Amino acid sequence: MAAELHPRSGKLIGLSNSNRTARRNQPVQEFNHGLVLSKEPLRDRDVFTVRIDKKVNSWSGSVEIGVTALDPAALDFPSSATGLKGGSWIVSGCSVLRDGRSVLEEYGRDLDQLAEGDRVGIQRSARGELHLWVNGQDCGAAASGLPPRLWAVVDLYGKCTQVTVVGCEPPPAATEKETIEVGDEEEDGGEEDEEDEEEEEEDVVVCGGRGDGGVTALLNVAAMNGMMNGDEVPELSCSHSRPDKFPNHLEPDAVLTEHQLFDVFNNAIVSFYRSEDEGGGGDGGGGGGGGGGGNPGSDSSSRNDRGSSSGGGAPNSDSGTGTTGGGGVGGDSGSGSNSPAGNGGVGPAAAGVTTNDALLFHEKCGTLIKLSNNNKTAERRRPLDEFNNGVVMTNRPLRHNEMFEIRIDKLVDKWSGSIEIGVTTHNPNNLDYPATMTNLRSGTIMMSGCGILTNGKGTRREYCEFSLDELQEGDHIGLMRKASGALHFYINGIDQGVAAAQTPAVVYGVVDLYGMAVKVTIVHNHNHSERLRRNNAIMRALSPDVGRPRTALSLTPDSEGSDRLLFHSNCGQKAAIISEGRTALRPHATDDFNHGVVLSGRPLRSNEVFQVRIDKMVDKWAGSIEIGVTTHNPAYLQLPSTMTNLRSGTWMMTGNGVMHNGTTILDEYGHNLDRLKAGDTVGVVRKEDGSLHFFVNGVAQGPAAWNVPPSVYAVVDLYGQAAQATIMDDMVDLLPLPEDSSDGPTATSPGSPCSVGGAGTANDLRFHHLHGTNAVITNGGRTALRQNCRSEFNDAIVISNRCLRDGELFEIVIQKMVDRWSGSIEAGVTAIRPDELEFPNTMTDIDYDTWMLSGTAIMQDGNTMRNNYGCDLDSLTTGSRIGMMRSATGDLHYYINGVDQGVACTGLPPEVYAVIDLYGQCVQVSITSSSGPLDNSLCTSNITEKSFPIHSPAGVAHRLHSKHGKNVVLLGDGCQGVRVGGYAHGIVFSAKELKADELFEVRIDEVDEQWCGSLHIGLTTLAPLELPSCPLSGLSPSLTQLRAKVTWLLCGSEVRRNGVLQRQNYSCSLDRLTVGNRVGVKRCSDDTMHIFIDGEDMGPAANAVAKNVYAVLDLYGRITAVSIVSSSATEDAESVKAPSLSLDSCSEGEEDGSPVREVETEACVSAPAAMAFLENHGKNIQLSSQNLTAARVCSYNQGLLVTAHPLARQQLFQFQIDRLNPSWTSSLSLGVIGHSPDRLNFPSTACCLKRSAWLLQRDSVFHNSLKICENYGPNLDTCPEGTVLGLLVDANSCLHLYVNGMDQGVAVQDVPSPCYPFIDLYGQCEQVTIVTNNVAAAGGESGEARCQGDMEKADMVDGIKESVCWTPPPEVNPNKTCEYQALCSRFKDLLTLPDGYFNEDAQHNLCYCESCHKLRGDEAYYKRGEPPRDYALPFGWCRFALRIKPHCEASNALKKWHIAYHGTSVGALRRTLDHSQLLPGTSSVFSVSPAKAEGPNGYSEPEENSGPGREVPRVRLSPTMRYSGMEIFAPKVQFRDPRSRHSHQAQVGFQVCVRPGSYKAGPQTLGHGEPLDPRFSNSEIEWITKEQGGTLLYGLLIRVE
Repeated sequence: MAAELHPRSGKLIGLSNSNRTARRNQPVQEFNHGLVLSKEPLRDRDVFTVRIDKKVNSWSGSVEIGVTALDPAALDFPSSATGLKGGSWIVSGCSVLRDGRSVLEEYGRDLDQLAEGDRVGIQRSARGELHLWVNGQDCGAAASGLPPRLWAVVDLYGKCTQVTVVGCEPPPAATEKETIEVGDEEEDGGEEDEEDEEEEEEDVVVCGGRGDGGVTALLNVAAMNGMMNGDEVPELSCSHSRPDKFPNHLEPDAVLTEHQLFDVFNNAIVSFYRSEDEGGGGDGGGGGGGGGGGNPGSDSSSRNDRGSSSGGGAPNSDSGTGTTGGGGVGGDSGSGSNSPAGNGGVGPAAAGVTTNDALLFHEKCGTLIKLSNNNKTAERRRPLDEFNNGVVMTNRPLRHNEMFEIRIDKLVDKWSGSIEIGVTTHNPNNLDYPATMTNLRSGTIMMSGCGILTNGKGTRREYCEFSLDELQEGDHIGLMRKASGALHFYINGIDQGVAAAQTPAVVYGVVDLYGMAVKVTIVHNHNHSERLRRNNAIMRALSPDVGRPRTALSLTPDSEGSDRLLFHSNCGQKAAIISEGRTALRPHATDDFNHGVVLSGRPLRSNEVFQVRIDKMVDKWAGSIEIGVTTHNPAYLQLPSTMTNLRSGTWMMTGNGVMHNGTTILDEYGHNLDRLKAGDTVGVVRKEDGSLHFFVNGVAQGPAAWNVPPSVYAVVDLYGQAAQATIMDDMVDLLPLPEDSSDGPTATSPGSPCSVGGAGTANDLRFHHLHGTNAVITNGGRTALRQNCRSEFNDAIVISNRCLRDGELFEIVIQKMVDRWSGSIEAGVTAIRPDELEFPNTMTDIDYDTWMLSGTAIMQDGNTMRNNYGCDLDSLTTGSRIGMMRSATGDLHYYINGVDQGVACTGLPPEVYAVIDLYGQCVQVSITSSSGPLDNSLCTSNITEKSFPIHSPAGVAHRLHSKHGKNVVLLGDGCQGVRVGGYAHGIVFSAKELKADELFEVRIDEVDEQWCGSLHIGLTTLAPLELPSCPLSGLSPSLTQLRAKVTWLLCGSEVRRNGVLQRQNYSCSLDRLTVGNRVGVKRCSDDTMHIFIDGEDMGPAANAVAKNVYAVLDLYGRITAVSIVSSSATEDAESVKAPSLSLDSCSEGEEDGSPVREVETEACVSAPAAMAFLENHGKNIQLSSQNLTAARVCSYNQGLLVTAHPLARQQLFQFQIDRLNPSWTSSLSLGVIGHSPDRLNFPSTACCLKRSAWLLQRDSVFHNSLKICENYGPNLDTCPEGTVLGLLVDANSCLHLYVNGMDQGVAVQDVPSPCYPFIDLYGQCEQVTIVTNNVAAAGGESGEARCQGDMEKADMVDGIKESVCWTPPPEVNPNKTCEYQALCSRFKDLLTLPDGYFNEDAQHNLCYCESCHKLRGDEAYYKRGEPPRDYALPFGWCRFALRIKPHCEASNALKKWHIAYHGTSVGALRRTLDHSQLLPGTSSVFSVSPAKAEGPNGYSEPEENSGPGREVPRVRLSPTMRYSGMEIFAPKVQFRDPRSRHSHQAQVGFQVCVRPGSYKAGPQTLGHGEPLDPRFSNSEIEWITKEQGGTLLYGLLIRVE
């Protein structure tokens, strides 16, 4: 049969390569219509195999494959393979469908998980069975009874966009599954003839009916390997099916390593117990005459037709057990099934016909339910509008011991309550579905929350420790009715125990998608955890050493690399493993924040440290890397979305806490992992005593847990910001230099990035400044990126800055990709000069002098000249390297990850430029340090000064000593040091001893990203003259190992003395340094060592440093070349200006050479500069109005901005909130930084500023991202539009916050000078405008008085001149900031009440309008007094504080008395204020009524000596103004506002303190009967007091309408 595709195909298919390659057109816009069929019908045993060439990530689902009896010549092609009818069998995902109906739920490999390059094939066996082949491995029989004439079907569906037919021929005999022959015992079946035996050898045999087959064969292998050690082998039944993954041939003298044997046992016993679980666990099988046992096919998740029996047993028995007795006569073991083959397996069912008995959701369901995925998935419609009517049930009753398990796919964060699950006796066909299942009052048992409801009533309140309301997306919930009638629930595979002892025999599974739960899917691979537990138990019985560190039992030792710690290939859904298992990453880290769990490939040994380095971070999410250990084997673990969701056998460090099985056991454990950056390392170790320890940057954090079992796997969760991590393996990361390489660096292969030629030649290759429209060149010409990458896919061509030399490699690394487009990077060369090139949309549009590689095609002048070159650029991912080289003979070679792909084309002209087209998915690339000469015949000999041009500033006096590490070469008269090989032996010294306060500073010139680690710098008492001559083979390879004399050094962010750790987190890590950064060291006159980074003093690093010291550096790891930029001490003394002493540093905007003291003095005496925002700001900021207005134009972060000038002392910097967007949460924050912002690399949010930064966020104060104060000022998140916020640093260096001109007090002390205000336009806050510059124009008497007061105060404090006084404008007077408060104040003035009644301090006057109380973050209710009692704040009113008598303040009445309110009339105000309390009387202030009018409440009992008709005056109070402010108590009066001339209505009342015990609470006596306040019942909303002196006036309340 020809391995070709039929010319007729789906409407989006394009065929090429002689009809062997099919590609779905428009793969990003369309996901179906991709059907292709074989050209001819399949021959028996031929495997029609295709290779997946290309996938996209835009869709779900992937390739589908199968067979059909329909002739493609006359076929009306459906949109997908599942739409084929008339005799079609399709494998989709891990399911098998016949004519679109599911017949097998769990089968073989999941096709959706296959990657590019994987091969998948389909076969019809001679017995009419359908077999799936994946990468050359037979997955077993998927169906039987197939007709003889069938065509192969391939559906390029979803992610799969291109396949190529690679063959159609019978498989090698060795790859087809055969029975395990053990001795001659197969001849025991006397009832079989020779023909049957021959068929047996040819076909797939699943049932282990032979005398010594199945697991017994495994025990023999174990004995053969010596695992039994003379112990008795446990007996296991031989009647179960043959293990799926057992090796086909076991030679008698075969010797397996213990690792291999362990895997064999794992696979075999899991298959053994699958047979047990799916077959009911009976002792079936194995009768005489080789009769077959039961087929593992009773469960809904079983593989119904995996093979045939060799006797008379039923190959498709649905009884759930094996058969017993001779001749293969089966028996029903009582599974509750009514299979035709259950009574012996003889009859029509014996032919192997599959049955559609999958456990699915019933088609009849709740009114809002939508079913999909062949009724395996249920979703509630309109989840944000409706919370119920989401009941679904199973399509059939549950069998005994059958697991019904679902996975939560989607939750919404709107409702309370969540999913409920259980069983019911009601038939879904006859049930009138209720809104929620707990409304059903008969035949129903449901788990809701953490309790059990029976017929809608709670029967068990605390059934389990897990609440269903707390489960997350990805969690599993299951239930099982045992044969005994007991109902069990399972959460993430863990049995929660008996929920109900007696459950009816016939029950349906039921799920209620209630509240937060929106979408669930039925899962069938639910027994992994139980199988693994039983598997491990049996393995421990067979070998007590299972799970412990094992050595190979092979006669030949394993290679050294076989026992290395690597990541296991089974990883999270969004994770990937690269670099031969050393690196794990989330390729699309900006799209998803979880599903990034990876585990080690083997268990950790005792005291073995597992350590990873964070390679890449993203700034989009919260949270970061998590690390720990687990007892779960990664080969069988169903990985959760985050590892902290796993509820068994797991210990994780997350943040700065430790969690065990999802529960926090340590809150404050160690360094916060969420604050780590790229380059930091984290590790974990389990010690011999069972204790668990974590490491951060090599520093032990102490014991985190105890009694951890020995067999644990390391776990890394690439969560949130963490996007990539690499195992720190000494065997790879710390390659030792050969001892015989004293003559210089060791020569490496031409393809090595460390080749001599490559290291020895200057890498001056850059991207040209001319490029495509959408391209951007950064990083000094080393990096190119495509802007607007999600809206533009082309116009991003970049070209090298010069022609490539013969044999020179131009190599780039892919740094960023997006999933939005099809196609990816294209690379090649062109003879067109950059200044003559009119950049097209794509480089393949050029029709002359251009050679490009696009995908797998070599194109010349836009025409394809060769296909299938050998590498596919579209398949490359982030981190891949692409190189191009023109050889001396004119041949073009491509290199992928350093590997030569061979000659692509020939006859290239001598002068060609490298071209990169950032097309489609590829967004950003950078030129690697490996770029340079590759062809050794073309390389120049050794390093010369021309290779590294020296840019030494004039006046540089420091030099490097001629004694140095053996891999170092000095250039430029000792001004530059270059490491020419390896990663170590790069120590260099200063030529002379450093004088006191003399700065030795270098600039980093070259980095090599293939290494980890970075520059080390410090001081040493070791004199270089004492060292032997170069090369210094005896000098330590790294500075941390230099112990000959005392050495102080900075390594990363750690200070060490002779290698011993002295201090952690001293400064920002040196590991983050890159080209252009400057690092210096100084020994100060106080005997301290200071480190300088980019001219900034990091402070004292070490004390008691000796006087005679040399500067010492280690060109280690990434740093390969440095140049001295510092001058001598004599030049320093002239300018009094350390740390920036080089000329080029002065030219980059640093301060001039004037003394700091003079600068500060000038700042204090000069008028403040007009404030404006600096042009350097967050990437989402846009400035306008002469840089006075800043707006965030997109997203919710990246909105940092800072002022262009520092904030002078006593200068108030103010800005106004112009625009808020309620779509986001949180809002702006503000503060000051103590360093120049000119070169500040702005992080995504202000809370990431960690150097000399003070931040005011919400109502808290932070210093360098650490909270130092809470409950300061108002909550900034509640500031409305129009709010004016300000910052002021007073003469005592204290930072103040102003809100609408009101000083909130000291927030921070000891603020440095100069400091720069910054604002973070985060969340809701989108635009602000500086208003400080309008202050000088303000006038008015109040302003002048205020200014005068400030001047007098300033003069008393520190003698600041009057002209320097900088005061808030009159508009921000506290009494006039709120217009409503100002209106109330004008009404108060109309009352002509004496000022002596009111408190002189206006700060006690509070406005409770909506804006003001939200700005302060007020709660609605508070407690006061002894005993405490609730009262409500008078929202809508304005309070003017009254003067309180001194003796009242001294008696603490305000603290011990309760707070209440009293409504009154305007006419009664003066008399009440005169008495300073509410007195009984006949005034309108009081409510007077006859005593006899009172009911039986006891509130009006006549006082002693009172007459029967006497009126008892009493005062009505209330804890809420909603009652006291009613018009019946506080009548309205009309007035005209003297300013606006508008008429308003006003009410008045009092806030009073009431002595506890002087009043009685009762029901309301006046007003409406509806509830007035949700906190206070109408039965106790009125307080009545008759005691004189029982009340104390606290404030006058005014409300204006």
